[in-house]
Amino acid sequence: MAKKQASAAASGNGAGNMLRQPAEVLYAEEIDALIKADKHPKPTGWRMSPRSVLTYLCGGKCGKLDITPKYIGHQRQVEIAISTLVTDRALLLIGEPGTAKSWLSEHLTAAINGDSTKVVQGTAGTTEEQIRYTWNYAMLIAHGPSHQALIKSPIFRAMEEGAIARFEEITRCASEVQDAMISLLSEKRISVPELATEVPAQKGFSIIATANTRDRGVNDMSAAIKRRFNIVVLPTPKDIDTEIGIVRKRVRELALSLDLAAQPPADDAIEKVVTIFRELRSGQTLDGKAKVKSPSGVLSTAEAISLLANSMALAGNFGSGKVEADDIAAGLQGAIVKDEEKDHVVWEEYLKNVMKKRGADWRPLFNACSEHHG
Repeated sequence: MAKKQASAAASGNGAGNMLRQPAEVLYAEEIDALIKADKHPKPTGWRMSPRSVLTYLCGGKCGKLDITPKYIGHQRQVEIAISTLVTDRALLLIGEPGTAKSWLSEHLTAAINGDSTKVVQGTAGTTEEQIRYTWNYAMLIAHGPSHQALIKSPIFRAMEEGAIARFEEITRCASEVQDAMISLLSEKRISVPELATEVPAQKGFSIIATANTRDRGVNDMSAAIKRRFNIVVLPTPKDIDTEIGIVRKRVRELALSLDLAAQPPADDAIEKVVTIFRELRSGQTLDGKAKVKSPSGVLSTAEAISLLANSMALAGNFGSGKVEADDIAAGLQGAIVKDEEKDHVVWEEYLKNVMKKRGADWRPLFNACSEHHG
């Protein structure tokens, strides 16, 4: 049913022209192949078994079809996340920005339900009504409370259908809004007093929430709501080769989906960007021989991907069609210097004390960065 809904939505909106296709549309071939080949038992409400969900997320083979890895990193963390969703516990993915929390959340729901679009986006303005339900006020005034006048939240619909809802950036919401989740997660039912009814969650219902550990000004989750989640911490890529692999894969995918009129960056360009980000993030050079100051920004893997995609756009539209040092330097300046006073000095010292001393291979990028830094 979810697959049909996703397909209908995709065809109705012209999937080929979507700026960003949902995972269940983008990887429909892989999901269909895994469902057809699945020989393992499926939990109630799931379209494929936990083993097949793991193959979809971490990559592998399905007959002659190669299943591309969607999450590159700690497989055990993915296994824990999938196992949590088999139980009656909700799942909380936490980590620094750019550790693929939302990406993993989307692909989990795409594989399990074939629908990753039941999403509540947490913000400072998110209200309790957006988590539970609200009303079509024109119908409410004309005819009073009725099921037809009820506007159901994504979580409400997930409970009715026995599906998984996503709650992005839950710590961005005010504490009282977070606390509205407690009864939903404990009782597994939603009360509608105006209609004198309660809607029980169907088997298969769960919630995947994400929380950013580095976001300033967030609202800490209470112990009461934390107890209702199984928490999985997604770490930053453990080594530079893993991070380079993630960045290379995602940049090439973005280049295809955005029709960027440039060649993908060369491997050495990707390695340089990832090296700069890792060193500034950790506060020391990769060989551990020199300390460096860290900027105010996080410099996540996701930002490295965005920087290189933007470099491709510059090269394709205003350059030679091949990503050059100048295209990368323009993006580096904006990614690193978020706070003009502090970060300007950090970047200047890194250029002079690290990049300048790295020899001929780094010279074009150093010169371009110095020119932009001005």
